[in-house]
Amino acid sequence: MNTIGIKDNTKVTKFLTVLLADEFVLYMKTRNAHWNVEGPDFHTMHIYFEQQYNELALIVDEVAERLRKLDHYATASLTDYLKLTHLSEKPLEKNDSLSFIQALLSDYESIIIYIREQLEALENQLDKGTDDFITGLLEQHEKTAWMLRAHLK
Repeated sequence: MNTIGIKDNTKVTKFLTVLLADEFVLYMKTRNAHWNVEGPDFHTMHIYFEQQYNELALIVDEVAERLRKLDHYATASLTDYLKLTHLSEKPLEKNDSLSFIQALLSDYESIIIYIREQLEALENQLDKGTDDFITGLLEQHEKTAWMLRAHLK
C-alpha cells in the first residue's frame, strides 16, 4: 500500500506512464507545428500552436506528478516515450496549418480513445483522485479536438 492508501495501482500507473509518453510526443509535435508552420495564416497559427504546446506542457507535468502521487516514478526518457506512445511520427508533405491541424487532431483523437478505453477497463481500479484528474484531462482534450476540427471545416 502506498502512503496515500491505494493498495494496488500497477495497472493505473502503467496507463498513466503510457499517457505521459503520448502527451509528451503530442507536445513535441505541437512544438514542431509552432516552429515550422508556413503560409498566409502563419502569425495566427504560430500563436495558436504556442498556446496549445503551453497547455500540453502543463498536462505533461500534471500526468508526471500524478504518477509521483501514486508513488511511481515518471518516465523521462525520449527513447522510452517513443517505445510507449500510441502516436507515430510521420513527416508531413507540407508545413501549412491545415496539414499540421489534421495531424494534431488525429493525435488528440487517438489519445481521447485511449483514455476512454482505459477509463472503462480500469473502472473499479481507479482511485478517486486519478479518476477526477483523467476525466478533466479527457474533457480538455475533447475541447481541443473540437477546436481543431472546426479549423478544418
